[in-house]
Amino acid sequence: MAVHHAHAPRLAHRFGTGLRRHTSAHATPDAAHSTSVTTTGARALATARVGLGFVFLWAFLDKTFGLGYATRSANSWLDGTSPTKGFLSHVSAGPLQSTFHHWAGHAWVDWLFMLGLLGIGLALIGGIALRVAALSGTLLLALMWAAEWPPARHLATGAGSGSSNPVADYHLIYALLLIALATTAAGDTWGLGRRWAALPIVRDHAWLR
Repeated sequence: MAVHHAHAPRLAHRFGTGLRRHTSAHATPDAAHSTSVTTTGARALATARVGLGFVFLWAFLDKTFGLGYATRSANSWLDGTSPTKGFLSHVSAGPLQSTFHHWAGHAWVDWLFMLGLLGIGLALIGGIALRVAALSGTLLLALMWAAEWPPARHLATGAGSGSSNPVADYHLIYALLLIALATTAAGDTWGLGRRWAALPIVRDHAWLR
């Protein structure tokens, strides 16, 4: 009996070690696959983040300097042309027509719009302040959606609106992507998200992340 009890812990230890090794050997491929998927997903989000950031940043640069794409050099912001007047003054659908017409060309509207494009673009590309970028970007996109008013079939003039979808246009998709990026720490991969989060003011105010 004494011999039996003396060897029991050793046998249990040996069998236990073998069981752990056996379990670990089978778990390793799954763990590696999970890590690989996580890494790939993080990189995909980082790529989407930088791409969306460039959309906002390019709009700012084109309107500011008139790069000859959507904005000619003679119509650049630096040349004195309002970046909002042309668009807002021609709003012809939706319940906020008169409001947008009143806002068109005002300096405060121009500055808020352009600083919004610049700030959101830089935040996304840098991977910092994604929650702030998501909030301000969603607000900006919502206003642009309201200005175009996709639900309308006809404009105020009676002409067809040409809307391809009454709800889910690119403004909505961009807003959803902004929210997804902000809630998945997408700035930590290929960005300055971790360094930004480590700043004392950001640690004390989570909404700045």
